[in-house]
Amino acid sequence: MRILFAFLACWLLATSASRSEDVDLELVLLADATGSIDEAEIRFQRRGYAEAITDPSVLKAISSNIYGKIAVTYVEWADMLSQDVVVDWTVIDGPVPAEAFAEKLMAAPRRAYGRNAIGAALLKGKDLIDGNGHRGLRRVIDLSADSANNWNGPTIAEAREAVVSSGIVINGLAVLCRHCSGRPVSYDLEERFFQEIIGGPASFVVTADSAGTFAEAVRKKLILEIAARPEDSRRILKRTARLRMEEKTVDTVPARRQ
Repeated sequence: MRILFAFLACWLLATSASRSEDVDLELVLLADATGSIDEAEIRFQRRGYAEAITDPSVLKAISSNIYGKIAVTYVEWADMLSQDVVVDWTVIDGPVPAEAFAEKLMAAPRRAYGRNAIGAALLKGKDLIDGNGHRGLRRVIDLSADSANNWNGPTIAEAREAVVSSGIVINGLAVLCRHCSGRPVSYDLEERFFQEIIGGPASFVVTADSAGTFAEAVRKKLILEIAARPEDSRRILKRTARLRMEEKTVDTVPARRQ
């Protein structure tokens, strides 16, 4: 019986290992869906991520790594009992799965509501990474929010300690204004992100200060998170900025008369 149990244990471990997939990055996108976010902003926010994940510069960042693929999931969070996995774990290694991810993201209904529970959202992200079956060289939780309040559930400090101590990095997207609703006026949101939310090696905060800069902020954030080497992210960001400047120049130059 002991030999049989040992054989079964080895078989289960081997089966589990064969089902897991090596990726460069396991990434949880935690998007704000609290009371300050209306339906139009939910769609706007999703569109920013959909455009970013399919952007050639982001796909270039993915291909620049060892395995050339990442595993990503998109979660909308609100109160401690309301965290909705909008798009489940998806391995992205090129344009086709990226487009499929974007389509699912835009098609799903909103299911998360309530007041801010950032601590619960961070722990949800940790649980998703711990149980996803992938083996990432890096593991990151990316939290976007238009405030740093925590009205219910575990504290941010408790959740951050649990996440960072398990080897997961927390990055942030501080959303200062989309349509100028829900903007915190009594404190510096970026500073609160730096002091209370992000954590782990090379963690960072990116700021979106208007509707016009939101998609660009998401794109920049994803490149910084996906590119394993800082020099790769700098090179891709510089190239992207140059191309966008050239596009703007073409758009503004008047056509010559024939």
